[in-house]
Amino acid sequence: MLIERINKNKFISTNATEEYHPIMSGKNIKVVPFRDEYANDFKRLNLEWIEKYFNVEELDKKQLEHPRENIIETGGEIYYVIEDGNVKGVCALIFHEEGVYEIAKMAVDKGSRGRGYGNLLMEAVIEGARVKKADKIIIISNTQLDLAINLYKKFGFITTRLGQNPDYERGNIEMQLDLSE
Repeated sequence: MLIERINKNKFISTNATEEYHPIMSGKNIKVVPFRDEYANDFKRLNLEWIEKYFNVEELDKKQLEHPRENIIETGGEIYYVIEDGNVKGVCALIFHEEGVYEIAKMAVDKGSRGRGYGNLLMEAVIEGARVKKADKIIIISNTQLDLAINLYKKFGFITTRLGQNPDYERGNIEMQLDLSE
């Protein structure tokens, strides 16, 4: 595996299909791409936040029940933050059309929030989009999710649309990161 040292504690793979191993607070943490063995964690972590704030929609059910068929095999990817063998966070990169991907289904275990796992997932998913030759990445979210919106802004996403989204009942904000520059 080829890795690039970013700083003394952080390494990132130059191939987004391979895992990278940053060390945070002395713990063994890695980000890995989709594995069938973690599919239930993808579903569990996402249902936790969706059911807390919103209704589970048909598209959610489709993607969470069959992530390989509905995300991976259609050209996307799912990333997992693993700490000491346990899934602590998840995030999907969903193919829309040539050059356009969506970041979706990002969730971090409630007992693991505030440890930087959202940052790791964002780094991995953005790098994954670059490897897939994306020109832009979109995010459909809800303004109620302040922490998520702030995380997206931190990584350079800008708001491109406010108001009801046609694909998600809960979606009322669309954000975008331009990778073509």
